[in-house]
Amino acid sequence: MASLNFTQIRNKNPISDLTLTRSQMGLARRTRVGFKVVAAGESPVEPDLSVTVNGLHMPNPFVIGSGPPGTNYTVMKRAFDEGWGAVIAKTVSLDAAKVINVTPRYARLRADSNGSAKGQIIGWENIELISDRPLETMLKEFKQLKEEYPDRILIASIMEEYNKAAWEELIDRVEQTGVDAFEINFSCPHGMPERRMGAAVGQDCALLEEVCGWINAKATIPVWAKMTPNITDIAQPARVALKSGCEGIAAINTIMSVMGIDLKTLRPEPCVEGYSTPGGYSSKAVHPIALGKVLSIAKMMKAEFNDADYSLSGIGGVETGGDAAEFILLGANSVQVCTGVMMHGYGLVKKLCAELKDFMKLHNFSSIEDFRGASLPYFTTHTDLVRRQREAIEQRKAVKKGLQSDKDWTGDGFVKETESMVSN
Repeated sequence: MASLNFTQIRNKNPISDLTLTRSQMGLARRTRVGFKVVAAGESPVEPDLSVTVNGLHMPNPFVIGSGPPGTNYTVMKRAFDEGWGAVIAKTVSLDAAKVINVTPRYARLRADSNGSAKGQIIGWENIELISDRPLETMLKEFKQLKEEYPDRILIASIMEEYNKAAWEELIDRVEQTGVDAFEINFSCPHGMPERRMGAAVGQDCALLEEVCGWINAKATIPVWAKMTPNITDIAQPARVALKSGCEGIAAINTIMSVMGIDLKTLRPEPCVEGYSTPGGYSSKAVHPIALGKVLSIAKMMKAEFNDADYSLSGIGGVETGGDAAEFILLGANSVQVCTGVMMHGYGLVKKLCAELKDFMKLHNFSSIEDFRGASLPYFTTHTDLVRRQREAIEQRKAVKKGLQSDKDWTGDGFVKETESMVSN
């Protein structure tokens, strides 16, 4: 299925009267009816991993997250060839000349003692900046990818300074390449906060509302706002972004961190000429934190917005199909992977798809929508947990053991019935 032309079905121009809902486009969310039962002798249907997110059709929910795996034409082409559902390119801005990276810029945390090179990698820190390639080069490659892969979803990650004209120019130039959507980087935890870029916007709801207003007044394709976890309540900026016209939320970006100190040299990691700076933390160890943040956003979206009209993309420590299933069970429409690709390669998507299908077969789910958000109802407050446990204990106490009357004795179950009334 070819990607939809959103200049026809989604016009953000305030002078337009054309407004189509997701339901009117035939994209309404299916109602979950519970587990399916396969009759004896009936061949179970192979699970369908395809998803349609904000009108964009993907063969599976696995998306290359913005970063090194989407930094140029060659690697993005590789992602499409390997079968990823969509690709989000590395973040671009108008002036790449101000972006100067250092090397080394990554550091790993292993599940072993300080300095060990043998333990399993559970954490990853980067101090990498956005794309350092000229915008003209990236635009040319976006256009080439869409020409070669017209049916695949390419999403541009963009970030600019606090300047309306700059945002409008960037949006216009990137849209002309034919990309399918934008992901707005309101979340990078390091690099140029003094220019009001990245997390400096995502952490300031008033600033976020203003910038989202500029973006959504100009963009004619879907817009996802990528949220920072480096904030007290992530649902607040997510709410602002959606109210300001964004169609989707992506969460989380990396967590501000210091990876560690080399106890031999006393220098921090990653070490650049003996020095370092705090950076973004990712990989397996952030997964539970990401789930908590996505839960907070999903509950807010379900309570305050029409679930069918908005999307949620889960990010954080995904290396298995089970990791992805957890995000989807909390309401995510898609799942992004970045560090996982850096560690395991682009072929990881085949493993992810196979493992997610195994999970779906186990529960007889035929589509992603069959279980999306299924675990949300089981989260509540601590006060409610106390009440539920108290009521359950009282109910157990109220259940009488053994037979209630002589008429209840049976010949077949006589011994068990006797045992049921023995106290020791």
